[in-house]
Amino acid sequence: MKKEKLIENWLKEEAAAHIKGWDFSYIQGRYEEKDDLPWDYGAIVRQVLKPDDYMLDIDTGGGEFLLSLHHPCDRTGATEGYPPNVQLCSKTLLPLGIDFKEADAGISLPFSDEKFDIVINRHGACSPKEICRVLKPGGIFITEQVGALNDRDLVELLYADPPKLPFPGQRLSLYVRSFLESGFTILDSCEAFGTVRFRDIGALVWFARVIEWEFPDFSVQNNQERLFRAWEQLEKDGIIEGRTHRFLMTAQKCDDHKLLNKEALLCPTAVTPV
Repeated sequence: MKKEKLIENWLKEEAAAHIKGWDFSYIQGRYEEKDDLPWDYGAIVRQVLKPDDYMLDIDTGGGEFLLSLHHPCDRTGATEGYPPNVQLCSKTLLPLGIDFKEADAGISLPFSDEKFDIVINRHGACSPKEICRVLKPGGIFITEQVGALNDRDLVELLYADPPKLPFPGQRLSLYVRSFLESGFTILDSCEAFGTVRFRDIGALVWFARVIEWEFPDFSVQNNQERLFRAWEQLEKDGIIEGRTHRFLMTAQKCDDHKLLNKEALLCPTAVTPV
């Protein structure tokens, strides 16, 4: 295929790069994030969550995972700070009776003290002190976070001069320390790298435009030379492969009389990053 046609196709993908919630269906079949982590975040949450618990989902996105839990709406709270997702949650969560509030969860949570039995957070910002404040004594916090090295090999593929890590503090050791200092007992912690694959460069263009914090100022024009290098690699190998970086932590607000059985929550495999 001629370069002019490739650029034309990539520009179309760039123009289409918009997202609501966390919906990657636009590149379905051309992109795959393998389910190869040594834990199941959803299963861990369901194992701990009881029907009569008051639950808070921090940075809920479009509420997709939250709704999949089918927890009683009148015992459910949620926050989101990204404006397009705030609009979406206002339309989908509030009518169900879920106590949804717009918030920057890394700074403060707009809920009363000791309101929740369990707080969950998947790939969102959080303040250990605020989570401790809104949890009841003995309450549980479960989070799966995107690590500092997420998609880094893809960034290095697409930039001649790769940008700095957008969130260098996204390290399991730093999270564990900050929660211990904020009055928690750590029940479990795991770290692992997963696999992400692209079957065409157009899907990679769309992906990079959507995840603008990892791929700052990315465009077909700005990154054209590196896109052609990626295309040559795809032609040779049939796929572009990168690595996701994730870590999991389960913590409990200190209360000696309400500590859970740690053995029941342990991640089956802890993977040390390289």
